Amino acid sequence: MIFNLSEAIEILERTPDTLDALLSGLSSEWLKENEGEGTWNAAEVVGHLIDGEEKNWIPRLTFILQEGESKPFPPFDRFAHLNISGDLSIEEKLEIFKTLRRDNLATLKGMPDLETQFEKKGLHPALGSVRVRELISTWAVHDLTHIAQISRVLANRYRIDVGPWIEYLGILKK
Repeated sequence: MIFNLSEAIEILERTPDTLDALLSGLSSEWLKENEGEGTWNAAEVVGHLIDGEEKNWIPRLTFILQEGESKPFPPFDRFAHLNISGDLSIEEKLEIFKTLRRDNLATLKGMPDLETQFEKKGLHPALGSVRVRELISTWAVHDLTHIAQISRVLANRYRIDVGPWIEYLGILKK
């Protein structure tokens, strides 16, 4: 096991600024690009991250610490953000995400004796038994997954335009 809370926090703290630098000020053409039917564009990914900050990470962590494996924690609808009005600009979404993440990290850092509870188990509604350290590790890797996804989606916009150089661009490999 290599899990280290402060290292996970390093990633979690950087994600809002990383996304802000990558997405703020981009034209709508960049932001509406996706990888085909049933995939998300960059703005939808940010919406998903907002939803996770509100309903997933800290609520599940709190649930595990309080309930253990006595009952499964509530399922998280990974697609709920798609049913929310898309009237917000990307800058507004990024600001909401940044605020929620800052508050959630303050909550995480303020949890007493959390480091002694990394092996405490909870009950995921689909996966079964999960540990606190696995949840926090997943939170950090989830961020990296969606940063990679956004990069892939943006790169896809010029898939045809790169011509033969596509052979050298791993991000465009299917």
